[in-house]
This record gives sequence, structure tokens and C-alpha cells, in this order.
Amino acid sequence: TEAQLSLIPPHGIQWMDNGRFKPFVYGLKGTRDPKTFKRVYVTDPETKYPIRFFGRGFTWKILGVKVDRHLIAVEGTPAEEVLFILGTDTLGRDLFSRLMYATRTSMTIGLVGVALSLMLGIVLGGISGYYGGTIDTFIQRLIEVIRSIPTIPLWMGLAAALPREWSVRQVYFAITIIISLIGWTELARVVRGRFLSLREEDYITAAELAGCSQMRIIFRHMVPSFLSHIIAATTLAIPAMIISETSLSFLGLGLRPPAISWGVLLQDAQNVQALAISPWLVIPTIPVIIVILSLNFLGDGLRDAADPYG
Repeated sequence: TEAQLSLIPPHGIQWMDNGRFKPFVYGLKGTRDPKTFKRVYVTDPETKYPIRFFGRGFTWKILGVKVDRHLIAVEGTPAEEVLFILGTDTLGRDLFSRLMYATRTSMTIGLVGVALSLMLGIVLGGISGYYGGTIDTFIQRLIEVIRSIPTIPLWMGLAAALPREWSVRQVYFAITIIISLIGWTELARVVRGRFLSLREEDYITAAELAGCSQMRIIFRHMVPSFLSHIIAATTLAIPAMIISETSLSFLGLGLRPPAISWGVLLQDAQNVQALAISPWLVIPTIPVIIVILSLNFLGDGLRDAADPYG
């Protein structure tokens, strides 16, 4: 039951059995601590559950196709009842499975948010730099107004204004749009600066004299000339998007259960007393750190490759 599976500590896989490679997990026994009256779990060495990789389990769907293959399966019993690699949360849900699902959600928000920021940055920055004049002045003043507002309070205010009755999907897209509202401004200024310098180049003048349309000049001749810089800037923007979503969800202003993201998982770690009893609840911070550092290193490498003398 939910109470019996609540806050089970990480239960690792044993890889060797009697000198042979035969993965298995020991059974667990739940008892009450006679001093604290808290439920504790001890390993039952008499009970072993063999592990099979890509074994059979309950039926699920992938792209509409029903399959029963799982990455990790347990012989003779459902894996969700005996296998808890990273432990369980307060409601008895397997933390490893939820972490895998949360990774998809958080990464998707980062990628979609950057895609929206990229489109806004290129379009508005390109219009500002190519046409100049009143349009340029208006867009630059708009960017200055947006950047003058503190980022975190702005995100928190917009997220808090979301109706509580919205569905998970509606909140998902709303949070993605909110996070994208600030990210486009820096890229727009970079694109504007490049357009201001490129529009004076001879090949742009030749394209104009040849009768090329403005859209063709912008997207066929100007944007590809600094595409590497855009890719590097985009890669560096993804970590900021992920941190933003994680922070908002951690504070209860972003995604809400039953949605799952890194921030939602970390909500259980807000209680210091619960964290002292169940330290494995902070495990979701590990993939956050790994992904953020990896994307930052990748972005720095792409930026150096795109502009080695910059």
C-alpha cells in the first residue's frame, strides 16, 4: 500500500550472486523503531528477486503501439513493488521512475523556451537592425523596459497569476512562454548589431541591386553569415531556461502535481526535518547540476569555435 511504500531508502541492485553475474535485489521488511515509532526498512537476505534487463512487465504504449518490454524487470513480481533504486517519496512512488520522466519535462521546457526566444530574437532583432529608424528605436526601448524589470519577481508574478483551474498542459505551455519573455532580449541585441554591420557589406548591396526581396536578403544572405554565433548563444541559453523552470516549480509557482519536473520533485526537499530523515529526496539536484554544467561547457566550446579570436 501507499503507507507501506512511503519513504523507502535507495535499494541498490546486487550484481553478483554466488560468484556469477546474476543481478538481483533483496526483499525488504518494514518494521517500527521501538524508540521513535518510525517505520524503518531492513534488508531480508532470505528473499531475492532476480533482475532482467529489457524484460516483460505491465503493458504501456509508445507512439500508440502497445509493448510490455521494460528497461528493468523483476521476475515473479511487479518491479514497482520491490525495486526502488533511488528510494520512494512520501506517497510511496518510485523516485527513479519519476526522475526519468521529470528529466523529459524539464529538458523539453528548456528547449521549447529557447526555440521561442530564438524566433523572437531573430525576428525582432533583424527588423530592428535592418530597417532602423523609428522601428529600431521602438524595439530597443521595449528591450530596455523588459530588461529593467527584475527577472525573478517578474516570473513569479506572471506564474502566480495563472488560474488554479488550468490543466497540466495549459500550465506547461504558459510557464514555457513566461520563461521565454526575457530570454529573447539579449539575442535580439546581438542580431541587431550584426545586421547593422552586414547591411553595409558589398554583397548585400549587390543582392539589393539584383532585385532580391528583403526576406530573401535577411534569411538567405544575412542570418547564415553568423549562424554559428546564434547556435552558441542558444546553447548557453538552455541552462538558464531549465534553472528558471526548476526554481519556479520548486517555489510552487511553476508546474504543479500531477505534472512532474525537477522542480516538482524537489518540493519534497523543502522540509528540513523530512530531508534529515530522507536525504535521498535531494537526489533530483544531481541531474540538474550535471545538465547545467554540460550545456554550459558545450556552449562555451561552440562560442570559442565560432569566434576563436573574440
